[in-house]
Amino acid sequence: MARKRKGRSVNGWLVVDKPAGVTSTAVVSKVRRALDAAKAGHAGTLDPAATGVLAIALGEATKTVPFVTDAMKGYLFRVRFGQSTDTDDAEGVVIATSQLRPTDMQIEAALGAFRGDIQQVPPQYSAVKIDGERAYDIAREGEAMDLAARPLHVERLELIARPEPELADFAMVCGKGGYVRSIARDLGAALGCLGHVAWLRREWSGPFQAEEGLTLDQIEALAGTPELDAHLLPLEVALADLPQLPLSAEGAVRVRNGNPGQVLSSRAGPGDTAWASYQGQPLAIGTYIGGELHPSRVFNL
Repeated sequence: MARKRKGRSVNGWLVVDKPAGVTSTAVVSKVRRALDAAKAGHAGTLDPAATGVLAIALGEATKTVPFVTDAMKGYLFRVRFGQSTDTDDAEGVVIATSQLRPTDMQIEAALGAFRGDIQQVPPQYSAVKIDGERAYDIAREGEAMDLAARPLHVERLELIARPEPELADFAMVCGKGGYVRSIARDLGAALGCLGHVAWLRREWSGPFQAEEGLTLDQIEALAGTPELDAHLLPLEVALADLPQLPLSAEGAVRVRNGNPGQVLSSRAGPGDTAWASYQGQPLAIGTYIGGELHPSRVFNL
């Protein structure tokens, strides 16, 4: 018999402004303890050295995580030219150096190749799985890997500041699976001067903004209080890009039981993914077919 996880039934999202020096998994644990929540997860890992928005899903909100993970994300980051590291960021060991420093004009000319639909090879130190093992575990053993390139859509990549000849600051908006460290590594290679990420901040992820997030110090100070609960966002915030379908009373009963249910009106087309509600309460995510929602995820609220 499986052991029942301890904790309250807490459903919703908490936005954290993650500090540097802590893993995303550790942040999830701190939030779960602070809220005494039975279940928690996050949407989109941030490297330990990175800061910014980390959206924590609690309870039934974990069923909406893929819709945030797939959403566009905005980053600010700094590249240090003249050095490459084994991790492609400042946490790693310098493995090569160059005396070359690019001009602003050279950087601007190179950025075009990193916009739009591109192919990107993940860093050696990444969470990509190789034969069931995480790439970072293999890299820590000193083994180099041939990682396959993956598609990435980069909507925006702009040079925004040049504080020193070896430093350049960028703003980027990209889709699912983007590695800023790979952008820095590949940009340095394209410019012939090498490069790695000096610092990185995720400004927003889907509907969540870093400036609206709580710090870990604030979360710990509010732990176990109604004030922390008041910062929770409803789970349907993550579904803002999907059509909402109101259900009939009979349809709501059927959907709750995992069966197709009749909707009262629809902005969805046949085969579209949508979420259904009854009297304002979210009930399920599924596919809209023939005037009904066919549920794939049912919320137990």
